This record gives sequence, structure tokens and C-alpha cells, in this order.
Amino acid sequence: MRAKKHAKKRKWLKVTGIIFLLILIVGGAYAYYVYHTLNKSVESMHDPIDREKSDKRTKDVKFTEKDPFSVLLLGVDERSNDAGRSDSLIVLTINPEQESVKMVSIPRDTLTEIVGKGYEDKINHAYAFGGVEMAMDTVENFLDIPIDYFVQVNMEGFEEIVNAVGGVTVNNDLAFSDGGFTFEEGQIELNGDEALAFARMRKKDPRGDFGRQLRQREVIQAIIKEGASVSSLWRFDNIFEALGNNVKTNLTFDEMVDIQKHYKAAAKDMEQIKIDGGSGQTIDGIWYYVVPEEEVQRIQSLLKEHMEI
Repeated sequence: MRAKKHAKKRKWLKVTGIIFLLILIVGGAYAYYVYHTLNKSVESMHDPIDREKSDKRTKDVKFTEKDPFSVLLLGVDERSNDAGRSDSLIVLTINPEQESVKMVSIPRDTLTEIVGKGYEDKINHAYAFGGVEMAMDTVENFLDIPIDYFVQVNMEGFEEIVNAVGGVTVNNDLAFSDGGFTFEEGQIELNGDEALAFARMRKKDPRGDFGRQLRQREVIQAIIKEGASVSSLWRFDNIFEALGNNVKTNLTFDEMVDIQKHYKAAAKDMEQIKIDGGSGQTIDGIWYYVVPEEEVQRIQSLLKEHMEI
């Protein structure tokens, strides 16, 4: 039962990280002011890492010059006496000149080389073995692009963030019951618990993951809308407290401000790139998700082009 509960919760880990990044990108002048007045909350998110400069990055990223950059979103399930594992890994590449963001979700059981260990294993084990640094190095090697920054999200954080903005209103195109809640078709209002159940349901939707992704986007857009509304301005202390409690990143305060200034246009077009053609294989008694080399190269080429490298 506990395993099932954790499996459900991890479905929403990635969404919280995307919410954080999109709020950062699309925030307006008032958000700029809030970043300054609530500097303490923002600083609590900052988590510098000890990582050598990537050989895939020939020059430092300069936000003031609108350089394309990448972010690894890590949804982490950390338990007591356990290093935890990154149960959700998403890479976002941001190009302000093309006014676009590309997002690739990497299946957590993907078989790849664990950089620093010298052997292949499930990609989500990199975090357990070597923390954020090893996870970034391993994903960088898998995609063959520089991974510049990370955003790590505590799996419990999503509900707190939804509640911090005062709940959300979404348009539901499929009536269903799940997680002890009933969701009618049409426009509905959700608190944090309800939003989590709404967004993670898959088995009762004939569209499967596609339907779940639609609901996740509905909630993401609703949070951004609520966070940017005049009626929510007084809640920004709660919002940043929720982010500060549940989000860690190596982005500094000044870098956040620069992103807000120079990268707003990138949020106009957000494309989800799907890894296709993979298959489950049992190797030495362990199940892995194996991605064909030609598919890996296809994803690498798309991201390299978007990052202009």
C-alpha cells in the first residue's frame, strides 16, 4: 500500500518543478519586487553545488545576453535514513531568441552509464549514488548537452504550493472519481489535495498518459494564472514560503531576477518532446527501460539545435 502511494505521488513531482520555472520566467514587475522583499525565502531555495565545469559548455551562460540554457528538474522522494532517488527527471532547454522551451521527460528506469561509477544502471540511481552532481553529470552524458542548472522538488511540495495560491480553477473534460474525490465535467475548483488527485489519475482515463498530461497542464496554467492575479498579490509571502520549503536550486537570487527580465518570451511556446521506441527489458533479473541509440541521437539533435550548440 505504501509503495502504491509513493508511486502515485511521484507522478506529480515533475509538475511542481515546471511550475516553479514557469512562474520564474513569466513573472511580472510585481514579482520582481516580491523577489527583493522576500529575499529570505528565495535564499532558502539556493543550494550551491560542487561540480566541475562541463566540457560541453565552451562559455559561461550570460542571462543578460539571452544565452540559451538548460535546467534539470528533479522530483525527489527523500525518506529518513535514505539518500532518496530522483523519481522524476525532466530536462528543459530555454531559448529566448526562438521564444521557446523544450521539455524532455526521461523515464526513471532508463538504462544508461552512471557517470562517476563506470557502469550502466537505471538513470534515477545516479542521485542516490552521488546526489545532484552525479545526476546532472549522468543526464548530461545521456543527452550530450550541457546541464547548466537544477531545480529539485520535494514530492510533498505540490499540494502546499496549490494551497498557497488559494486553490485553482480548471476545465475538466472527463468526469471521474479518484483518490476519494469526485470531479465533474466542466469548470471546477480544486484545493491542493484535490489538484494532486486530479492531475495524477491515469488508469480511469481511456487516453492514459495523454489524458493525465492534459490535466497536469490545466493545473500548471491555473497556478500561474492565480499567482499572477491581482487578488493573489497578498499571498506571495505564502507562495514563496511554500517554494522555499520544497524547492532547491543552484540558481542564485540575481540569476532568478535576470531570467525574469530577459526570458519572458520563451514561455510563449513550450514543446514536450517524447522519447519514443523504448522497451522494457530484464537484464540479470532487473527490469530496465532501454532506449534505442537512434532515438537517443534524435533527442540529442533536437536539444543541441535548440541550445545552438
